[in-house]
Amino acid sequence: MTPAPTPFALDGRTIVVTGGYGQLGRAITLGLLQAGAAVAVLEPAPSDDKTAAFFGAHAANPKLGVFAADVTRRTTLEAALFLISKQLGVPYGLINNAALDSPPDSPASENGPFEDYPEESWDKVMSVNAKGVFLSCQVFGKAMADNGGGSIANVASIYGTVSPDQALYQYRRDRGEVFFKPVAYCASKSALYNFTRYLAVYWGPKGVRANTLTFAGVYNGQDPEFLEQYSRKIPLRHSGREHLHSMATPGDYVGPAIFLMSNASAYMTGADLRIDGGFLAI
Repeated sequence: MTPAPTPFALDGRTIVVTGGYGQLGRAITLGLLQAGAAVAVLEPAPSDDKTAAFFGAHAANPKLGVFAADVTRRTTLEAALFLISKQLGVPYGLINNAALDSPPDSPASENGPFEDYPEESWDKVMSVNAKGVFLSCQVFGKAMADNGGGSIANVASIYGTVSPDQALYQYRRDRGEVFFKPVAYCASKSALYNFTRYLAVYWGPKGVRANTLTFAGVYNGQDPEFLEQYSRKIPLRHSGREHLHSMATPGDYVGPAIFLMSNASAYMTGADLRIDGGFLAI
């Protein structure tokens, strides 16, 4: 007798992941494949070499497709939808993972005082993080609604819920740098919460669910002094972790993404699933 599929199985479902070449996008893509989904990765300039570098042996998986699309340009998303539907099937799910932020090693103008934050930087971040999510939901969400249902997960951030604690970066100012976590990323991620609730109400009657995934920081070789400061804000620090700091690993976010794409979350919409190590509990 064939065992019944688990509520977390994704067999027969096509999931679109924007920003699949990123640190989180790669981990989520591989997790979705393992759960049985076909995964369509969207990237502005994909190539076979990049796909092989990011996904290794999984690049040859017939359930993985990488498609060219710029989330800020609707026509490219529509072209990708056409190809995805032909090659992998009409999408059931969409994970809006693509985003811009100013990394710690950005030019001084990016991480300077709020009063001097460049207008062009604001426009660029908001274009990807807010407009890009809006357009992706328009194109792929409509396809889901027309096909009888689906699930959208918009990747938010703890910094869309609370302001960045500028004290985390005081060590940089103490050594003579002018450094403040900039505003655009926070504003763009905050916008996703009510946008997602709007979609949940609008598309609920058509069986399309929409939720946010709120993530905390992910380890990516950050400055040891930053890691020390950040870890003080995480209740789970050193609790069964293999590493000494308390930042998340990409793998910490794979299970929640699978959950929102699966039948295990079938009655969940307009909600926020927060995985932050307890950052917002303090």
